[in-house]
This record gives sequence, structure tokens and C-alpha cells, in this order.
Amino acid sequence: MNKETIVAYKGFNADLTCRGFQFEIGKTFKHEGEVAACSSGFHACEYPLDCFGYYPPPGSVFAECEQSGDLSRHEDDSKVASRTLSIKAAITIPGLVKAAIEYTTQRCDKKKSDHVKGNQSASSATGYRSASSATGYRSASSATGNQSASSAAGDQSASSATGYQSASSATGYRSASSATGYRSASSATSNQSASSATGDQSASSATGDQSASSATGNQSASSATGDWSASSATGDWSASSATGNQSASSATGNQSASSAAGDQSASSATGYQSASSATGDQSASSATGYRSASSATGYRSASSATGNQSASSATGDQSASSATGDRSASSATGYWSSSEIAQVEDKHYQHAVAAAYGYESKARAPQGSAIVCVYRNDDYELVHIRASKVGENGIEPEVWYTLDKDGEFIKAE
Repeated sequence: MNKETIVAYKGFNADLTCRGFQFEIGKTFKHEGEVAACSSGFHACEYPLDCFGYYPPPGSVFAECEQSGDLSRHEDDSKVASRTLSIKAAITIPGLVKAAIEYTTQRCDKKKSDHVKGNQSASSATGYRSASSATGYRSASSATGNQSASSAAGDQSASSATGYQSASSATGYRSASSATGYRSASSATSNQSASSATGDQSASSATGDQSASSATGNQSASSATGDWSASSATGDWSASSATGNQSASSATGNQSASSAAGDQSASSATGYQSASSATGDQSASSATGYRSASSATGYRSASSATGNQSASSATGDQSASSATGDRSASSATGYWSSSEIAQVEDKHYQHAVAAAYGYESKARAPQGSAIVCVYRNDDYELVHIRASKVGENGIEPEVWYTLDKDGEFIKAE
């Protein structure tokens, strides 16, 4: 047990809770009683990417913290229990990558030169068209020159290439990779790795378990295929893909695309003319941009497209589909699924269609739109299908409907 002040990083649930305790950015918290790692006290990690071992990137938020008072360190990683914990500021995935690179570099032997292969080594190449490689344990590699390249393949290694047309690769365990230069690329493929490429036309890929990938530059691409992984591409014309189990994918740039195919995955594309697809079981898909499209085909999946002229499709059993844009369409084909056109705030006519094609499925729409319902027998065979505009055939606005065995519209729960 010792007393000092350290900088650390902490993961939380989306509501800033951790193990039932409510935290708040900008506040300081003090623990009364014994301080013991993994037992009592407030916990955080000195090495930023160790946070992924406790809070996976999708669905979690992270913060830079300050720990002080009595400290107790965990033997297996950089987790520290403290008596006092100050939550300083929220930090993004790119921020964690930058902090991880700084953490590793500070602990390397600064006297070593380029192409170092020893444990705890450091490598730096800052010249024009330079290259830097550090393959040792806890190694660091940095190439900041134009058209430079940087590679750190060792365990807990870090790699940073910020120069023009630079590339950065970190394949070691708990590694981090960052390429911020124009047309740069960043790749981190190992467990708990993170990859960030923020430059224009950049690309970022993190395929390891609990990995994270972020590409925020224009025309950038981001891919995270590992379990518990997260992928975010916010630049114009960007693309984001997360195919791992319980992964998340977000592309908010104009004309962007987002795909999350893993089980219990989520996909969101909010940009202009964007598309979002989540095909995993219990997945969710949301596309809110103008002329956007959203598709969720997994079991119990949900799909929502709120932009004008948007489309929403949910084909999984017990799935839901919602489209609120003008002239939008909503389709739900799974068993016990539901399809709706949600009313816009000003309640003008949307001229949209909600279609429910599954067994015991239902549909509803506001005034000026239409619904399509079916009746299937217990063998799931299609017996009846019927369409109607809201306001005709007794169809009331914003009321759920299905078909009975005679093919007549009846209200549904």
C-alpha cells in the first residue's frame, strides 16, 4: 500500500455507473474503509487499453481520472484501487489510443534507436519518408515524417505515424495504433488493441478481441471485427463495420454506411444518404439521415429509419421496424414482428407505408399513410394479405392492426 497521485483511465456503463455506483464527470469521490485491488476502493487502470478488459468499447464510456491517497495495485494488469478518485474528463477511443502510446513510450528506453527489437524498447523516425519499427515487449514506435511508416509488434506495444501518407501498425497484445496524417492508415489486430486514423481518406482496422477502431477523417473507413469490438467512422463518405459478437458500429458522416453483423450488435448511420445494417441476433439498426436506409435481420432485432424518404426493414422473429420520414417505408417480416410509420412532430401527411408480413405480425401508421397486413395459419403459410390507406376501411391512425382468419382488419394489442 502506498500513497501517491497517479493519472488513470476508467470505464463505465453508458449512464456513468460502475458496479451500481453513480459517477459524474468533474466530481471527486472518496472511499471509506479498506483499499484493496479487486476487493474495495475505487478502481481505474493506468494503461488506458486495460479498460477494455472490464468495459468493452461498445456501449461503454471512458474517462481520464486522478487517483490518490491509499493505492493498491492489481498483479495481473495495471488496475489500481484508490481511496480517492477524481473523474477529470471524458475521453474518446482516439484519445485512449493517444494516451496508450504516451504511456508505452514513457516506459521505454529512450536511448535506443530505430528498428529496436529488445524488450521495453523505443523506436522513432521523424525524417521525410522515414520508417520506424519496435517489435519488443512493451515497445513503442513513432514515425512523424511525411510518407513515414511505423510498426510496433510486441506485446503492450504502441505505434504512431502522424506524417503525410503515413501508416501505423500495432499487432501486439494490448497494443495501440494511431495514424493521423493525410491518407494515413492504422491497424491494431491483437487482443484489447485500439486503432485510430483521423486524417482525411484514412483507414482504421482493429480485429482483436475487445478492440476498438475509429476513423474520423473525410472518406475514411473503420473496421472492428473482434468480439466486444467497436467501430466508428464520422467523416464524410466514411464507412464503419463491426462484425464481432456484441459489437457496435457507428457512421455519422454524410453518405456514410454502418454495418454490425455480430450477435447482439448495434449499427447506427445518421449522416445524409447513409445506410445502416445489423444482421446479428438481437441486433439493432438505426439510420436517421435524409434518404437513409436501415435493416436489421437478426432474431429479435429492431430497425429504425427517421430521415425523409428513408426505409426500415426488420426480418427477424419478434423484430420491430419503424420509419418516420416522409414517403418512407417500414417492413417487418419475422414472426410476431411489428411495423410502424411514426407520426412526425408537425403531423403533416407522410404518404408512407408500414408492412407486416410475419406470423401474428402487426402494423400501424398515421393519417395520410397506409398499412399492409397478412394472416398466416399455424403452419406459417400465407392465407390472406390486405392493404389499406389510413382513414379508409375503418382503419384509424396510429392504431395497431392485423388480419383475422377471414382476412378482415382487426385491432391488435
